[in-house]
Amino acid sequence: MILRELMRGIETLRVEGSMEVGISGISYDSRKTAEGDLFAAVRGESSDGHDFIGKAVEKGAVAVMHQGPAVMRRGAEGREVTYIQVADSRESLAGVANNFYGRPSARLQVIGVTGTNGKTTTTYLIKSILEEWGKKTGLIGTIQYLVGHEVHEATHTTPEAPEFQHLLHEMLLAGCTHVVSEVSSHALAQKRVDGTVFSTAVFTNLTRDHLDFHETMEEYFLAKGRLFSSLLSKEGMAVINCDDEYGRRLWNDCGRGYTYGLGPGADLRAEDIVNSPVGLRFRLVFRDSSHPVESSLIGQHNVYNILAAAGAGLAAGIPVGTVLRGIRMAGNVKGRFERIDAGQPFIAVIDYAHTEDALERTLLTARQLTRGRVITVFGCGGDRDRGKRPRMGEVAARLSDLVIITSDNPRSERPEDIIRDIEAGARGGHYVIEPDRTEAIRRAVKESREGDLLLVAGKGHEEYQEMGGRRCQYSDREVLQETIRRFVLNT
Repeated sequence: MILRELMRGIETLRVEGSMEVGISGISYDSRKTAEGDLFAAVRGESSDGHDFIGKAVEKGAVAVMHQGPAVMRRGAEGREVTYIQVADSRESLAGVANNFYGRPSARLQVIGVTGTNGKTTTTYLIKSILEEWGKKTGLIGTIQYLVGHEVHEATHTTPEAPEFQHLLHEMLLAGCTHVVSEVSSHALAQKRVDGTVFSTAVFTNLTRDHLDFHETMEEYFLAKGRLFSSLLSKEGMAVINCDDEYGRRLWNDCGRGYTYGLGPGADLRAEDIVNSPVGLRFRLVFRDSSHPVESSLIGQHNVYNILAAAGAGLAAGIPVGTVLRGIRMAGNVKGRFERIDAGQPFIAVIDYAHTEDALERTLLTARQLTRGRVITVFGCGGDRDRGKRPRMGEVAARLSDLVIITSDNPRSERPEDIIRDIEAGARGGHYVIEPDRTEAIRRAVKESREGDLLLVAGKGHEEYQEMGGRRCQYSDREVLQETIRRFVLNT
């Protein structure tokens, strides 16, 4: 694509060099820059792309997009390189990525799901509903990216703009008509999905998380709100949890689409909820009609996820009967209250819960499912919001009979320091400390008896552990299964 066409619709402050040069790709990481690329110098949390312009040019970049009046020209000797100054490199990166891949969202129905908790489960439910309606559907989210039935490894919940638009382009080529995407607050704040046309925007809830990045809950909320205020098409529909205080604020600002919740004022609400170890049953009340809902998902938090997905389906014009079949056909989601059954006499569950609210909801569900003890293994991630650690410790201690505090992804922090922060909130409860996660799980398995429920929380679907600057292979599922076989079943 010619650079002039690539920059169409993007405001430039200064151009040095030719706009007629051909561009074969877009990069924002100098290590991955290839011959013929446009390199976008963006400022990240720990590094600044402007410091690597010379490296990108050495690797073959023929154009550089930057913000700021001065840039390094190293590596350009004897080469024609075009330098384009813009006001906001991230916003412009989203624009050029959208142009490069032919603005794919204009030919797709893109449904975005944002919120602190429930995004992943809600997207899988929506995908099931759309497929029950006969639509080939792509999915972008925390666990994986699905281009039809083709699986790609997920690098981020919502990838950077070039990868995001490339996925939409690939989904379009694969014959998808609809895409369901988790949209993280980081992605919204960093404008990764700017330029994407969303036909439906879903809000699940907002509770404390990511304050290491957003600093305040208000900033966190404003980032989430961009999906509804800036990216939802004029004809698009919002689906908003009105039981959530931030959801009510969003609805007051947006006001088109459907609300959902358990209270009488919601457009979609659940009544007569029955939660059991084999799934959920309740009645979906929509307008003047009531419909029976069956799902293999467990817990009241999944009632909200089901309502959100149903709202998205109805907003897309899908008949209610098809919506209900899609919900019934949806299986359990990897790492989300996932039962591990190796033949042991107690219930074992892994869950991704890594916020105070998610852990509380998960433990309340656990309490409903067992008459025995609830034993919880969990930790908190390093280099992230420290303020949530004692809050999670308090929730775990209050709702568990025994808590084993351990490591999650310590990253560059010492596990002992993270555990000390958690312990500050757990005091008064029955807890023990075991920094080694594998040993913590083994200890919990040995402690569990018939009728108990063992919850291993925090990592869910993740297949790795980050510690001391290294990412090692690690799976709660595999460790739990192996430990049960060895110490309970003696196999």
